[in-house]
Amino acid sequence: MSDLAVRRLGAEIPSMTPGLALRDFMGVTKRNLLRIIRTPQLLAMSIAQPAIILLLFRYVLGGAIHIPGIDYVDYVVPAIFLEAVLIGGMTTSLALAQDLQTGMMDRFRSLPMARSAFLAGRTLADLCRNVLALFFIIALGLLVGFRFNNTLGACLAGIGLIILFGYAFIWVYAAVGLAVKDPQTAQIAAMVPMFILFFASSAVVPVATMPGWLQAFARNQPASVVINSVRALFEGGPLSPDLWQAIVWCLGIFVVFFFVSLNLYRKAEA
Repeated sequence: MSDLAVRRLGAEIPSMTPGLALRDFMGVTKRNLLRIIRTPQLLAMSIAQPAIILLLFRYVLGGAIHIPGIDYVDYVVPAIFLEAVLIGGMTTSLALAQDLQTGMMDRFRSLPMARSAFLAGRTLADLCRNVLALFFIIALGLLVGFRFNNTLGACLAGIGLIILFGYAFIWVYAAVGLAVKDPQTAQIAAMVPMFILFFASSAVVPVATMPGWLQAFARNQPASVVINSVRALFEGGPLSPDLWQAIVWCLGIFVVFFFVSLNLYRKAEA
């Protein structure tokens, strides 16, 4: 294409405004939501994996683990809720790597649209799927004996904190998918932070039972801080300072990996 043609094309494309960027964002979100609806197995797998883990800890391992002062089902099930959104977010890595490999991302780049709309629309659609899966897992948790023991407002705040943490980590998974660019590698790479954060935390057992060299990491890493806050909101325990630390972790992870993902997306254009 000649320079004159490029200039004419640029003249025909309207300058990006907040209204146009919002339109692009909603359009990409709708496209990904329709994709989820048309492939219900994606939602089924987002529910099946945490459901299996919940049943495993409730009925297979739960009888061997004793937590002073609290039933193990009330201790572990909130952590499974958190794991459900982490597992659901892993799909973002695979989907973005597939979009890179199949050329779908190149099609979006050729359109006069906001650069952030593609990633923002993708992550919002995945968040919607995660929220739906989370409510299925909450229902299962109630069926196996878990109970909310605090006020409605506190329990809703706990669920909101889980959703916030899950959305922040969707951006981590987006960065992973854009960095590795291969769907199979993205799927494996996305499992690493999930397993480390879940098992090296207060999710399954108290941090005090871990080796001394591991306790400092397990006590201060984001999953432990969020899980402790969620338990306190569900059970009525003391919140400070975990709640504020949890919010700061969520916002910090979101901001950092939003810009990391956007930068990787722009580099992929080259």
